[in-house]
Amino acid sequence: MAYRRVLLKLSGEALMGNQGYGIDPAIVSAIATDVLEVVSAGTQLAIVVGGGNIFRGLKGSAAGMDRATADYVGMLATVMNAITLQDSLERAGVPTRVQSAISMQEVAEPYIRRRAIRHMEKGRVVIFAAGTGNPFFTTDTTAALRAAEIGADVVFKATKVDGVYDRDPQQHPDAKRYDTLTFLDVLSDELAVMDGAAIALCKDNAIPIVVFDVFVRGNIRKAVAGEFIGTRIVPHR
Repeated sequence: MAYRRVLLKLSGEALMGNQGYGIDPAIVSAIATDVLEVVSAGTQLAIVVGGGNIFRGLKGSAAGMDRATADYVGMLATVMNAITLQDSLERAGVPTRVQSAISMQEVAEPYIRRRAIRHMEKGRVVIFAAGTGNPFFTTDTTAALRAAEIGADVVFKATKVDGVYDRDPQQHPDAKRYDTLTFLDVLSDELAVMDGAAIALCKDNAIPIVVFDVFVRGNIRKAVAGEFIGTRIVPHR
C-alpha cells in the first residue's frame, strides 16, 4: 500500500445510500469489506464519520434551534453511526475502537490521542465520533484535525460523488470534474470540498486530500494503494 497511516472521512449521507434517511446495511457492509482488505495489507486506518443521515446541525439551526444545541444533537448522531460501523467492521473481522469527543463511557472510549495511535499500531481501526466535541465545527474539520494529531499521511473523503466539480454535478450535467487541485485553488475558487477550516488545517500541515466515490466497490483499497481515482488536493501541482 502507498500509505502507512490514513484518515478516512465518511459522510453520513454516504452511509444512508439511496435511502432518504438512516443507515443502509448493504453500504456499511461493503465499506467494512474494503476496510478489511486495507487493514490486512498493513495500513493503519482511522475513520471520522458524519451524522447528516440522521441530523444536521445547520438544518436544525435554520429551523429555529439554537445553533450550539443543534450541533450537539448532530454530534450524538455521529456516535450512532460510529457504533453501527464498529459493529459491521467487527463482524467482518476488523478489531475496532470508537473514541468519542463527548464522554459516554458505556459505549465509547474518550478521545485520547496517544491511545488512538497505539490502537492503530496494534492493527485496530479507530473511529472518531462526536466531532471535535465543540459546536460550530464540522466533521470535515474534525477529520483534518485528527489527521494532523495522529500523523496521518493523507485524508480520504469518501462521498457520493466521484471527485470535485466546479458545480454540483447532480444539478449541472455539464459540470467539470477536476483531477488535481491545490489547496489554494479550493480556497480561492470556493469549491465545495470541505469547509475552509478543514482545508486550511490540511494546507498548514501538508496533508493531501483525496475525494472519491465510496459507492464503487474497492475504491477505498484503490485509494490506499495510491491508484489515481477521484480528485487529489495537494500543496503544489
